[in-house]
Amino acid sequence: MDNGTRTTPPGTRTAARLLLMSDTHLPRRAKRLPDELLQAVEQADVVVHAGDWVDEATLDLLAHRARRLVGVYGNNDSPGLRSRLPEVARFSEGGLRFGVVHETGAARGREERCAARYPDLDVLVFGHSHIPWDTQAPGGLRLLNPGSPTDRRRQPHCTYLTCTAADGALADVVLHRLPQH
Repeated sequence: MDNGTRTTPPGTRTAARLLLMSDTHLPRRAKRLPDELLQAVEQADVVVHAGDWVDEATLDLLAHRARRLVGVYGNNDSPGLRSRLPEVARFSEGGLRFGVVHETGAARGREERCAARYPDLDVLVFGHSHIPWDTQAPGGLRLLNPGSPTDRRRQPHCTYLTCTAADGALADVVLHRLPQH
């Protein structure tokens, strides 16, 4: 498990495939992660989980399957998960500075609030709401919420995000809809 502090050396030009997920809530909301998601995990260079794992088995599974895993704990996570994960993680990939956090507060004013709180980031991945989100804050901070692959709540689909980070730019941001269980 990456503690979120590793960075790509300056001047290194690399492209990285990222898979973003959050709010898996296993085994409360689903018994297991969807097969499509697990296949995508194995194709990604970096897997990011923005909290509310609920069980340590999911952390262990992703740590085993992912090439690189960056995660944080969420408000529903146990003391065991909180002892293994940070509240905020930071990493660099493809010339971009990423941050991961579970909660960002209310939707209203989110962009300005996050830009002020994380002025040193290019991309902030967050969770908590189970609502997919892709916006840009004043100053350029990109905010991404992948929704949930297991608990759609009031959303039409369970979801996760993939994207590519290369040469200081985020590209190919795709929201994937998962089949209903």
